[in-house]
Amino acid sequence: MAEPGRAELRPEPLRAPGATEVQVRTLHSGISRGTETLVFRGEVPASEHDRMRAPFQAGDFPAPLKYGYASVGVVEAGAQALIGHTVFCLYPHQSRYVVPADTVVPLPAGLPPARAVLAANMETALNALWDAPAPPGGRVSVVGGGVVGLLVAWLAARTPGCEVELVDTDPARAGVAARLGLGFASPDVARGDADLVVHASGQPAGLRTALALAGFEATVLELSWYGTRAVELPLGQAFHAQRLVLRSSQVGQVAAPMRARWTHRRRLERALALLADDRLEALITHHAPFVELPEVLKQLAHDARGVLCHRIDYD
Repeated sequence: MAEPGRAELRPEPLRAPGATEVQVRTLHSGISRGTETLVFRGEVPASEHDRMRAPFQAGDFPAPLKYGYASVGVVEAGAQALIGHTVFCLYPHQSRYVVPADTVVPLPAGLPPARAVLAANMETALNALWDAPAPPGGRVSVVGGGVVGLLVAWLAARTPGCEVELVDTDPARAGVAARLGLGFASPDVARGDADLVVHASGQPAGLRTALALAGFEATVLELSWYGTRAVELPLGQAFHAQRLVLRSSQVGQVAAPMRARWTHRRRLERALALLADDRLEALITHHAPFVELPEVLKQLAHDARGVLCHRIDYD
């Protein structure tokens, strides 16, 4: 990003990899619509500049900087054991790059590279349900049918006996929910008395809906990040009488219940394995060539209606 609201492609020298590094030729990258559009608009608060750095970010907030963290490519030089392997890396949008060999994760056999761009989103969803597990036989509502919300709902629905309902203001999300085997409702008719409510809409109104759907002593798990926006909540209504728990989840740390046993790499490997289900192709709704990336970011920042994951394809 050259400046808030404007991106451009720039050439960059490519050095030869060392013995413990790899050179990756990118096949696909994914745009994390929520985070990357906030970054594009320059809405990362100054207090979060350090915490919000992507693993291989170049430059500093607000701009100029190179940002992104969902790259899939083929290792074409460097560490011999990895040459020819298709890998995932938390790297920005770039056609080729050199990174330490231990920062790339080979794709599981049979996982299409074009679908593997969802790995970072799946990792977020997996971490969320480690923070607040879906109860077997319980009732779960997921407010917000974007990529992360859909993946959380899809994972929760794999819990035995768990009744999962996706809640979104866009009726078009009903079709995607059906393909994933999920129930769907608009906020005005959504089922209440949920044991767990996960909010992932990115909108304050969605969080208010999530609080309204929670049952007595239920947990509302907040996955949305609002950047510099303030959020007003109805905490003077039934919030205290219902004894609700409002808690955050953020993928930068492995969720506390698993942290002693799971590394970031192990969690990413599991996220990639979970993408094997062909139904998850429904989450990639748009794609464009790399040369169009600046314009795509601009469009998403102004109007992302109908878009789930927007994939970038490289020659």
